[in-house]
Amino acid sequence: MTATSSTKTAILYRMVMPGHLCPFGRKSRALLKRKGYEVEDHHLTSRAETDAFMEKHGVEATPQTFIGGERIGGYDDLRAYFGNPLTGEDETTYRPVIAIFSVAFLMALAVAWTAADAVLTVRTVEWFIAIAMTLLGIQKLRDVESFSTMFLGYDLLARRWVFYSYLYPYGETLAGLLMIAGALFWLSAPVALFIGTVGAVSVIKAVYIDQRELTCACVGGGSNVPLGFISLTENLLMAGMGVWTLVKNLV
Repeated sequence: MTATSSTKTAILYRMVMPGHLCPFGRKSRALLKRKGYEVEDHHLTSRAETDAFMEKHGVEATPQTFIGGERIGGYDDLRAYFGNPLTGEDETTYRPVIAIFSVAFLMALAVAWTAADAVLTVRTVEWFIAIAMTLLGIQKLRDVESFSTMFLGYDLLARRWVFYSYLYPYGETLAGLLMIAGALFWLSAPVALFIGTVGAVSVIKAVYIDQRELTCACVGGGSNVPLGFISLTENLLMAGMGVWTLVKNLV
């Protein structure tokens, strides 16, 4: 369904109670106004009033938007009506990874500017990768159990030694933190090289050899990031950072 109605008036019914102000109702109202609609805003101020409204219109939830005499539905339906549907639970997206790497890059620039009075240097690239590793590690540490479950779906070492799936988030985070500080290279470099190499080989086998369609545990369990090129790149960067750190400190 697309927004083809010529009217610029919408009728919105939403819950506005002393103890509850429906966030989706506010989002619907704001979206309608951004689209240039005059909103006839009806407040449902009690549970009884809300239940009566839902029974009358045969719906199971509020808010509900009507445009041109047609019921559009709730906030998600309204977004779809305007051609911008939300990502479904089963749909994959690279947004979480893009967000993490983008913020990591900006953080690296900020650190470089503060610490070295320069922006684009070799150390900036090092900080970028190390910060990205740390941020990705944090995502996994939020729910290690969930991460390990998803990780076991494709990681070759974790499948042989389940406890590795629990150690991985701590190893990635520790290596990232040490690389940000430039400390204990003899620990951070081997850890990054090892988990990055195992991860890269696991992704290559799962995606490019076995051609399995899986979601990646790179941003934690329960994510909907597809396992593939981005996951491989993450692991190769980590392994490469391990090699670079060793070479820089030993040669």
